[in-house]
Amino acid sequence: MTDSQAAARFAPCHQRVFHVAVAGNPNCGKTTLFNALTGLRHKVGNYPGVTVEKREANLFGDSPIRLLDLPGIYSLSARSPDEAISQDILLGRAADTPRPDAVLLVADATALERNLFLASQIIELGLPTVLACNMMDLLKQAGHQLDLDKLSSRLGVPVIPTIGPRGQGMNAVRESLEAACLSDAPSPPRRRAWTLSESAEREVRQIAALVRERGYADERSADGAALLLLSEDSKAGDGDPEAPLRLAVHEAQERLARECGEDVTFELTARRYAWLREIVDDCLNRSVEQKRSMNDRIDQVLTHRVWGKLCFALVMGALFYGVFALAEPLMGYIQEGIGWLQNQITAKVSPGLLRDLLRDGVVAGVGAVVAFFPQICILFLFLALLEDSGYMARAAFLMNRLMSRVGLHGKSFIPLLSSHACAIPGILAARTIENPRDRLTTILVAPLMSCSARLPVYTLLIAAALPLGATAKAGVMFTMYGLGIVTAFVVARVLKGTLLRGPAPGFIIELPPYRLPHLRSVLWVMWDRSKLFLTRAGTIILAMTILLWFMTTFPRSKEIAQRYKAERERLTTTIVDEVERTDQLAELAQRASADFIRHSLAGRLGLLMEPAIRPLGFNWEIGIGLIGSFAAREMFVSTMGIVYSVGDTDEVSTPLIEQMRAARWPDGRLLYTPLVAVSLMVFYVLACQCLSTVAVVRQETNSWRWPIFLIAYMTGLAYTASLLVYQVGRAMGF
Repeated sequence: MTDSQAAARFAPCHQRVFHVAVAGNPNCGKTTLFNALTGLRHKVGNYPGVTVEKREANLFGDSPIRLLDLPGIYSLSARSPDEAISQDILLGRAADTPRPDAVLLVADATALERNLFLASQIIELGLPTVLACNMMDLLKQAGHQLDLDKLSSRLGVPVIPTIGPRGQGMNAVRESLEAACLSDAPSPPRRRAWTLSESAEREVRQIAALVRERGYADERSADGAALLLLSEDSKAGDGDPEAPLRLAVHEAQERLARECGEDVTFELTARRYAWLREIVDDCLNRSVEQKRSMNDRIDQVLTHRVWGKLCFALVMGALFYGVFALAEPLMGYIQEGIGWLQNQITAKVSPGLLRDLLRDGVVAGVGAVVAFFPQICILFLFLALLEDSGYMARAAFLMNRLMSRVGLHGKSFIPLLSSHACAIPGILAARTIENPRDRLTTILVAPLMSCSARLPVYTLLIAAALPLGATAKAGVMFTMYGLGIVTAFVVARVLKGTLLRGPAPGFIIELPPYRLPHLRSVLWVMWDRSKLFLTRAGTIILAMTILLWFMTTFPRSKEIAQRYKAERERLTTTIVDEVERTDQLAELAQRASADFIRHSLAGRLGLLMEPAIRPLGFNWEIGIGLIGSFAAREMFVSTMGIVYSVGDTDEVSTPLIEQMRAARWPDGRLLYTPLVAVSLMVFYVLACQCLSTVAVVRQETNSWRWPIFLIAYMTGLAYTASLLVYQVGRAMGF
């Protein structure tokens, strides 16, 4: 069907928007189909938990159908936040989202029985449904044949074969969705095709009647809603508006437990799977020849207790080395561009505060952060390749034994690894962890992972105080990342032994098949993630840079200005040699800038906190950087650019690095020694200096208690560790 034909079909009801929920298991290709149907480039990963929030977009063309990309889940039993979100939306209980007019179910054809568990739950809710049977190419490669017509007949819904990455089957899916939304006749209630014991069926009917009476479901969805309620925890908290219904469900569960002698959830699951197994056996013609798959052969190495860990270490080492070796030439080009832009501002804008703001505030501040953009891109490129290839889940499997020893859930690996890019998506990805204590523990230690915002700080300090080769730089970086990981494990162990004490978590994770990464998808993932870094540089960092420029510029001392003006006039008139005069005036300008900053608002704040940070090896200038870093860690770089009034750059080193290398204490000692650089990097590894992260923790925990606790424990940890590093280092003669 063409776009014009689709528009004509929808013409009589053009004012209405139809909402279609897209649901499916993790790794089934749901988000890939969502992107193919809408033209959007959402994050596509190959591990459980990649989609942790619903996303919305219209179908391609002039279509009033709006798709809602729900979290990837295995069932609708609301035991995790992802499952609760999906259940509320499909039952029409979400306050900010209307109940869908139809549902697009996406199922992995290579794991049909498991995928149909969720599909059958949704079908029983009575909504018009289309089932996209995805990854049909992989099913064919395995030698299996699926009778789609028979499967459609058994389930009672249209079944469309699709291959998401190739876009095959998208037109048929679109036509089926349009037909489902256009149908004026309500779907008749379907009788459930599988049955329970007589006593269980009686309780289901009673709960279904109660659900209808209270207006929680209609005739079509009452039976499915009753089954969902009976299969989950029915305890109600104080003030729960559904407390009477949950009490009735709890009493029904207890009656069934007494009569049947077993958990009702077990019976519901067992009976449903028995029915689904019968359907799959009837519709799927499996290949007689069972060959050992390539996945199994690769997993023998990559998931081996010894060789697997060695491969993992090599992969991580290659990642950190690539961040330096591949990014260095690109960073040089960006630094040259920043220097050229500053020269243009100097030449074309009249001297004054405006020129200083543009050159030393906006360009120097934001430019110092943008220069690290190639490293950010390479980091995200490596992570996207690991996700899309299927290796990420194997890494989680390998790390489970270690993580369980410190009280973390095996699924915590994915949020923690994601936090190396940014703590915010890592914290959001923790929603896939069912146990509240395990989820909260993961949230509280995720900010200890060295995120991409710390990368510019590490790189700047290494360049300024640790002039090393690429291999040595990668080693220092690896050490900083390792410190964050080890500290996170120690803190997690302490939390699980004290505040969040609970039983040892179990671990179940799906190992998706290995796939060649799709280059276009990987590049878009890299760009989308890296673009967030630039967006922050263009908004929050720009605003903070301008604010810091004002703080380092005002109040403007007339006495200091007159003193340096007189000194400038003296040098101009007394020094005959032009080269010497230029050098002397440049040195005077640097002294004047430092003097102005020292007496500015930022300088006064830095001097006020200097007694507290001096034991760490920091002076008031570094204190200003720490103040700016509370908005975002990478602000340290732009703040230092303002503090040291950087000028032009060349192909060898940036003026900021040169100024930091020349910075000294009042007694003439170098400020940025290797020991001070390490102390400062340790501080940034452990400190909580990201307001956005704090806001997300507040959102996910629904309380200010845990964000305040996060700030307090991380700041105390950072100060103590940095103090020990500096003082012990000095005692050892470093």
